[in-house]
Amino acid sequence: MKAYCDTSFLVSLYSPDANSAPAAHQFSRTRGALLISPLCELELTNALQLRLFRKELTAGEVAAAGEAYRSDLAAGLYSSHPVSAAVFEKACQLSRKHSGRLGCRSLDILHVAAALVARASVLYTFDENQKKLAAAERLRTAPQPAR
Repeated sequence: MKAYCDTSFLVSLYSPDANSAPAAHQFSRTRGALLISPLCELELTNALQLRLFRKELTAGEVAAAGEAYRSDLAAGLYSSHPVSAAVFEKACQLSRKHSGRLGCRSLDILHVAAALVARASVLYTFDENQKKLAAAERLRTAPQPAR
């Protein structure tokens, strides 16, 4: 099974929030490298910095989260796939096909397009908008959010 991680999953995995337990459980059950794109690293970095700005995390916690992610990346737990022209072409197709009905945001579309182009069988996300778009394209999503 090839799984693509979006940023909501990574943020929950590397910093404490309501979905950290389901993210950690899913991560521990996954075999093989998880697919990501360079977009994930940018969004993860920015999300952690925003949590610092909002005083939800300390500078030390942000640094530790970033280091944990980079360590896992270096250990081969992730396989980074480029945001190629094919991803942008797929994203444009998805936008034309679904945004008028689903109200999709560009970054959500790019993540789903990246997952589809990489031939992922599942998208790891807690983002409800991405789940709707993925479902419209018959791409499974996991894990279930904390209740």
